Amino acid sequence: MIDVAALKAHAKSLLEKGSVRAVIGYRKSTAGLLAEPATIADADATDDLIFDPTCVQNLALYLVNDKKERVHSRSDDKRPIAVVAKGCDSRAITVLLQEKHFPRESVHVIGVSCEGTGVVDARKLAKKLDGKKALSVNFDGSEAFSITTEDGAQSIPAAEVMAERCLECRSAHPTLSDMTFGEAKSERALHAPFQAVKHKMKDEQDNRWAFWARQFDRCLRCYACRSVCPMCYCEECVVDSINFAVLPDTTADEKADRIKWIERSPARSETAMYHMVRAIHLAGRCVDCAECERVCPVNIPLRLLNTRLEMEAFETFEYNPGSDMNAPTLTSSFRDTDPNSFIR
Repeated sequence: MIDVAALKAHAKSLLEKGSVRAVIGYRKSTAGLLAEPATIADADATDDLIFDPTCVQNLALYLVNDKKERVHSRSDDKRPIAVVAKGCDSRAITVLLQEKHFPRESVHVIGVSCEGTGVVDARKLAKKLDGKKALSVNFDGSEAFSITTEDGAQSIPAAEVMAERCLECRSAHPTLSDMTFGEAKSERALHAPFQAVKHKMKDEQDNRWAFWARQFDRCLRCYACRSVCPMCYCEECVVDSINFAVLPDTTADEKADRIKWIERSPARSETAMYHMVRAIHLAGRCVDCAECERVCPVNIPLRLLNTRLEMEAFETFEYNPGSDMNAPTLTSSFRDTDPNSFIR
């Protein structure tokens, strides 16, 4: 179990000593069940830090945002920023370090092991409670959650309301950390890795396309999936370029003739292209935090797209994103034993 008091004490010590600029962690939300991300710069405010099954967000995103803010503000504070990181969060940080997005010394990783339970899926929980409102969710041993409603507390097996990504998790313990809290349980193994995508791939091709056609037709093109992904850190996206190929002396005709790779139209073909391009850009980089699927307002199962390519990278090239910050990225590595049957 995570010793939250020790976690708070560590964060407070870092701030009191001035070792870090701030601590990015979780605190109880004022607008719902799920915890909310918090950037804490005051040592006394570390009492607000929590870690429970509602801490679902991937806080690696806020490291990306912090870098952008520091560039824009031209801050000269060279101290690192601390971040609380679950297993998938730490792997996302590792990928960012592999890609040289920021140097290792710029971040202090406070690792927290999800151990046997992972985090809760709010939609599953709502269905399980059948209309009752959950007031709090806490760990109840290594295999259950304690759910408090207006009727009192009840213990529910974690696997029944756990996020899908947690059921298939192969790295519940942080792969990268400066200080770690919790037991070093690396694999939960409640479901086989890639079980969901393999199940979907058993369908006939026509049925799979019909399934995705229905999903793409529902897409609002709100780009919440892109906004929440720590790997989508491009200053400008190919989907909605603003400055791409535009210079101060670019003429109106040149702007009008500029290549647009993907239209913002909600047409199925354009929506499919957006999601396919994004999935391909995440190949060998996605750590299966499933934040894209969680924030989708129309519940499109985006995790299936991303884990399909994650599975390809793992089964074809034995590559597991975020496992080693010193290892080359998937697309920058080559071995003589790599299969090449797909080359024609």
